[in-house]
Amino acid sequence: MTITGPCNAPDVVDVVALGESMVTFLPSRPGRLADVPSFERAIGGAESNVACTVAAAGHTARWISRVGDDGFGDHLIEAIGSYGVDVACVRRDPERPTGVYFRTAGDRATDAHEVAYYRAGSAASVMSTGSVDMEAARAGRVLHLSGITAALSGDCLDLLWELTEARPGRPLVSFDVNFRPGLWADTDGPRVLLDLARRADLVFVGADEARDAWGLVGARAVAEALPEPELVIVKQGRGGALAFDRSPGAPDGTEDADSVATHVRAPRVDIVAAVGAGDAFAAGFLSATLRALPVRDRIRHGHLMAAAVLTAPGDLAAPPARDHADRLTALDERAWETLRLGPGWTQAEQAPEEVRTP
Repeated sequence: MTITGPCNAPDVVDVVALGESMVTFLPSRPGRLADVPSFERAIGGAESNVACTVAAAGHTARWISRVGDDGFGDHLIEAIGSYGVDVACVRRDPERPTGVYFRTAGDRATDAHEVAYYRAGSAASVMSTGSVDMEAARAGRVLHLSGITAALSGDCLDLLWELTEARPGRPLVSFDVNFRPGLWADTDGPRVLLDLARRADLVFVGADEARDAWGLVGARAVAEALPEPELVIVKQGRGGALAFDRSPGAPDGTEDADSVATHVRAPRVDIVAAVGAGDAFAAGFLSATLRALPVRDRIRHGHLMAAAVLTAPGDLAAPPARDHADRLTALDERAWETLRLGPGWTQAEQAPEEVRTP
């Protein structure tokens, strides 16, 4: 039986993340899906990735979703809960399955890979204002959402409209655009995502997806298209990230009439797998936001969390210890510019200068 009443969640947590998670199957060796003989099971989902990472970074987090009443649903709840995430508000659906997907290993030079999704009609696709504990969803200092949820169904989109509605006491709404063209059955997806982003307080968007979805070229054009959010973070891949800050405490006197622009280059990373970096960046930025760090340091923490995932094979990776990340974040500009991170760097206990490599 599907439960639709309150989930008796604990009091306010630092981050509530709402969205679909799937069981991920990673290949045992490189090659086409047709040629890979076996896969290793893992978990994947933009919002739960953020919840797991902020929990591993020492914050309280809650994941809200629906999964099938099946073994894959059991695995997702147990695996995400093992990170310290509150999973009490995850519903079980006896009629619909948990989504799964398979992917091949990416080519390091081109990031070319195959992905096969089996998520149509999944349990999460029927999330709605009537099947989600709305009080628990709003009981966070931050509510993190993404455009993937909006694409799953009309009910899911209505849920996001409701959660992003301006109302007294609303938590800080963080929205990762996550434009996935294959998920949208019509051409309204870009417009919907733009409208949702404009209702958020904090927006993450890649420069490439802003170009593909909205035809916007350049970070400043993206910021101008999103005048309402207090913070707009435009991710530029290896080029770093640019934050446009319109919060009341932002300093004045830049060339931007309505915002302060802060650019931080990403450190050099020896990439193992180019998956999950965007979610990790958002988690690092949110963690630093919860700690009220300056915008530059928030971006740096985002880059470091992304580097942790990029130097590991799956969507999730152990983040650096907070004091380790703080030491790296405090590096001067020249030291930050020459920072290079490789596999295993998050486990290092060295001083900042010792994690740099030529």
